Amino acid sequence: MTIVPPGAALPAATPADQGIGPLLRAWREQRRVSQLELALRADSSARHISFIETGRSRPSEEMVLRLAEHLDVPVRERNALLLAAGYAPRYPETPLDDPALDALRAGMEQLIQGYEPYPALVVDALYNVHAANRGVLMLLDDLPEHLLEPPLNAMRLTLHPEGLAPRIRNLREWRGHLLAQMDRQIALRRSEPLRALYEEVAAYPVPEEPPGAGEPAEPVPYFALPMRIEHGGRVLSFISSISTFNTPMDVTVAELAIETLLPADPATVKYLQSLMP
Repeated sequence: MTIVPPGAALPAATPADQGIGPLLRAWREQRRVSQLELALRADSSARHISFIETGRSRPSEEMVLRLAEHLDVPVRERNALLLAAGYAPRYPETPLDDPALDALRAGMEQLIQGYEPYPALVVDALYNVHAANRGVLMLLDDLPEHLLEPPLNAMRLTLHPEGLAPRIRNLREWRGHLLAQMDRQIALRRSEPLRALYEEVAAYPVPEEPPGAGEPAEPVPYFALPMRIEHGGRVLSFISSISTFNTPMDVTVAELAIETLLPADPATVKYLQSLMP
């Protein structure tokens, strides 16, 4: 997957009635791919790509999907490309509570429960929480009710000054990591609702860290940036891991992610196991 650097500008929104050309060019330029490179990837020619972008040629439905695949266009936006080219959307957007997704929901619930006592949750493209296990609920102890009203939002819960933020010992590092992650996803998805969420949480005041909060009591050779959070008078360390579905054929499913917080040190493992024998 091509990752756009944080802060990259979004392609300008292009009405579908202007055709696929401007949309395709915007995605290609955002991915920093030349017409020739895209043509080679898609088994086409630079001339044909140029003709599509200028409106002199209408691509087949198969070609639209092939170009979208090689530009790593999100599933939701592939529907927009198809519409702009005059074709019907290929990917449905099934509500998560639809009976058709019963097996999927049951599988995700079973999966995150299997991670216990380690925290695990299911979020959508806007970080709204659709399922969480007991490990997550443990971390949310004593948060104010207004943050726990549905729909729960993982970014608000983490960065709000009345949420987990005051408990995170390396908040400035962790906050920077989360904001950079959102910035990359905004560039990837061109999502205005996600940008609005980013602007909201980025504006939250940052609680002052106590002296020495940014460093562990003893040096630990972490293999990735941990979230170090206080709970029950202890400092727990977690490494975040995010999983998504392979080859999704539905917009809703494509935008789901399962996040797990894996213990980063033996002390965290021991403490979690003592809470959930």
